[in-house]
Amino acid sequence: MKTKSIFIAMMLVVFTFLVGCNSNNQASDGSEKLNVYTTIFPLEDFTKKIGGEHVEVTSVYPPGADAHTFEPSTRTMSEMASADAFIYSGVGAEGFADKAKGVLENEDVKVVAAGHGIELRGEDDHDHEEEAHNDDHDHEHEEEAHGDDHDHENEEEAHGDDHDHEHEEEAHGDDHDHEHEEEAHGDDHDHEHEEEAHGDDHDHEHEEEAHEDDHDHEHEEDGHEGHDHSDGDPHVWLDPTLSISLAENIKNALVELKPEAKEDFEANFETLKADLEELDAEFKETVDTANTNKILVSHAAYGYWEHRYGLEQISVTGLSPTQEPSQKQLTEIIDTAKENEIQYVIFDQNISGKIAEVVKNEIKAEALVLHNLEALTEEDINNEEDYFSLMRQNLETLKKALN
Repeated sequence: MKTKSIFIAMMLVVFTFLVGCNSNNQASDGSEKLNVYTTIFPLEDFTKKIGGEHVEVTSVYPPGADAHTFEPSTRTMSEMASADAFIYSGVGAEGFADKAKGVLENEDVKVVAAGHGIELRGEDDHDHEEEAHNDDHDHEHEEEAHGDDHDHENEEEAHGDDHDHEHEEEAHGDDHDHEHEEEAHGDDHDHEHEEEAHGDDHDHEHEEEAHEDDHDHEHEEDGHEGHDHSDGDPHVWLDPTLSISLAENIKNALVELKPEAKEDFEANFETLKADLEELDAEFKETVDTANTNKILVSHAAYGYWEHRYGLEQISVTGLSPTQEPSQKQLTEIIDTAKENEIQYVIFDQNISGKIAEVVKNEIKAEALVLHNLEALTEEDINNEEDYFSLMRQNLETLKKALN
């Protein structure tokens, strides 16, 4: 009798435990929560904010991870395969995501590219940010389609006149000796020419995209060596306005997965959108009222701030921290920093910038930190930071660096 009582008591404990575990995976309406895996931190945070009580969200990144180089373990991949959804940026930030996508789709996991529909900016040269489609470089000139007249160089329309030495033609134009076809907004350089994707192939001359500059004996390509950002700058989440698009794509995916909770998802999204618009206004005010618009950063993650708010980042490494500068580029970075009397070198929270340390020591600058929001640190987790608290920390860093 005593043994039977003990057995019943043990069964009650187990039952209570199972009920408790199950209730943690249920929303207040009794429906089961969506099990969602995400990559970069803003996607995790936005999914939690929009999904509310209807989602259980897990990031594949451990604290302090570098999104550019992280590879999930076999165990993590197995756990992801049992999820309802996997949300990643879809803009080239996560090296492993494309490989994981096929595996997860075979397991009926909904794969969501949160950056779908966002037009990426091209990779900037380490020394220059280009506004719209033109930039003025020493000894290099960018001209509009019906451009200026230079000594011995003429830019003409597609059906323009024929000159002895130089011609500008449309993408399918003729092939001339020492004469090259350029796009309407292309750069005209001495002995270097930018051609459209369907342009002619010439010896020692390279075809590049319409909005990329060709510099003296140096060509801007997709990321030197290392992680491939051939489609452009992936750091869209640092722009509050573009983050609205990320959030909307997440909201739409959650509605598709759980249409009965659509009203909650829509309301939560509208709240998040309003908060992002407010943050955007704060960034504009910070830059507009600053003494300078130049910052020296270890990692070229802030191109969207350049485009949106008029900042100019002088970056030591490229879009991926593995894209290290040549000795010539490093010298130019140091010279530019000295010329502009830059007082600070800005590092990322999760990436060791050894070359940036060299620059800092050379120009005798102080170190500051900007959070790229790719992944949280242990300290961030302990402090229960979210997207907005981290971005406002970034605002405080910018205020110091720009003033």
